[in-house]
Amino acid sequence: MNESSLWIVLQKMRLPFVVILITYTIAMTGLIMIPGEDLSGNVHYMSIFDAFYFVTYTATTIGYGELPFPFTYNQKIWVSVSIYLVVLGWFYSIGTLISLVQNKLFLSEIAIAKFQRAVKNMEEDFVIVLGYNETTREIIRRLLNAKMRVVVIEMQQERAEYLQLEGFVPTVPILVKDAHNPIALENAGIKRRNCKGIISIFEDNALNLRITLSSKLLNPHVNVIVKSTTNEETENLIDAGADIVDNPFSIIADQLQMSLTAPSLFKLENWLYQRDTLESKTFSIPNTNIIICGYGRLGSSITSMFMKNNIHPTVIESIDSRVKSANYAGVKNIIHGNADDHYYLDTANVAEAELIIIATENDTTNLSILSTVKKVNQKALIVARENEITDFSIFSQAKIDHLYIPERILIQKTTNSLSNPLSDTLIGILPAKDEAWGQDLLVELIQKIGVDPLAYELCIKKDDAYEIYKYLKEDENSIQLETLKLSRRDRTQKNNVVVLLILRDKEEILLPSDDIQLQIDDKILFACDENAIDDIEHIVNNAYEFQYIISGKEKKLFRL
Repeated sequence: MNESSLWIVLQKMRLPFVVILITYTIAMTGLIMIPGEDLSGNVHYMSIFDAFYFVTYTATTIGYGELPFPFTYNQKIWVSVSIYLVVLGWFYSIGTLISLVQNKLFLSEIAIAKFQRAVKNMEEDFVIVLGYNETTREIIRRLLNAKMRVVVIEMQQERAEYLQLEGFVPTVPILVKDAHNPIALENAGIKRRNCKGIISIFEDNALNLRITLSSKLLNPHVNVIVKSTTNEETENLIDAGADIVDNPFSIIADQLQMSLTAPSLFKLENWLYQRDTLESKTFSIPNTNIIICGYGRLGSSITSMFMKNNIHPTVIESIDSRVKSANYAGVKNIIHGNADDHYYLDTANVAEAELIIIATENDTTNLSILSTVKKVNQKALIVARENEITDFSIFSQAKIDHLYIPERILIQKTTNSLSNPLSDTLIGILPAKDEAWGQDLLVELIQKIGVDPLAYELCIKKDDAYEIYKYLKEDENSIQLETLKLSRRDRTQKNNVVVLLILRDKEEILLPSDDIQLQIDDKILFACDENAIDDIEHIVNNAYEFQYIISGKEKKLFRL
């Protein structure tokens, strides 16, 4: 019980305590002062303890009889009066107590105290998730699967109860408070050493910005992951100190860009997100006869991507302000009308289109457009947007070439940035590379490891790689990256390993050479198989395996 709840108890129960004290005092005083008789007829006065004991069991309606001797008539008259007095006092106190345990403020303080204890008892790394809905529910599930604990702040009691019904394992503590409240963030443990991040993916961009500023003021070292939907918002959030800004519409545009100019990079991204293998099928984006239905946040991002590649799609948009924005952005072919209207689709020459991107914010409109397009053009490549996350998707049954769900993309990006930070860093680097680079890496991975290698991350620190850490702490010791590729069974042989990235301070070393010297706090991303992971973990943490890899000699268990 925290100080607030204790104060409420003292405030509400103060008068009942006084009532009980006064009624007990009156009843006991009479019993002590009124003379009684013992079994021999001698005068006997009741002791303070006997009086208290008798009043206690009488007031609680238990009744063990008269003690220590049968009462005289004077005592019986006094007891009769006292019974009504103390029982009424107890009834009043019990009623006040029942009212107290139903008091919303008291229950809220008890819940906060319970929440604080749960957070305080967390020894594992944890993440604070703000808000509970379908999107954050899936994020929580994935983080728990990645062995990360989660704490939730949700403003609505009803949603908090839905979370409790989910039965997450381990338990997910939830606090019913405003997410932007600094006190709520402190209660959620934002200042704790093992708080690794805070996720804010509200639709309200101003709220995301406010939370970013508050979080960085409370703990400058915590990772803040926020949602953005425009380039301007992204810049504002980065300026405010956000570590990771997830813009699902920008991500979709980048994926289409890779499909257009570097499909090998798209295959690598799919593999890093664990969506598919390195032999996944990618769709080829045509560069002519393109129609984009909707010039909202997604449509404008995709249109801008095409224009940067000197491709000018035809855009259909019904909202005046968006049409003006398109004209201002230099969109050459803009049709002002409803994209689900057959007339405007005919005006855009939908029958001859090679690529049709359906990108409005309304799923019903998107399905209507899809139905119309299917009737007049069976050959066009169709890319569609689905806005709602549901277990059963009508869009998936509609034979669409590629389906984008912004919230799903947001879930993947957010969870990957926390559970696989190096993979997320590499994904961010990919759009800047070309097809030749991606094709070379794809071939190397498939030839050395296979079509479905594992991504493994290692940090050279005491907890994760003790033997290397200890070795490098000694003066003049050095270890090459190649050491981690060797087989612990035969150091003359190498495992199936490709080192994709080393993150050193803020330097990103892409595809490092084998002779690069490792340093403490290096973060390394491997592509390898299970056998290689097993060897790496033994080498970096087992003194005998490490000694063999370094010197070729096994460390002796006993010295003779």
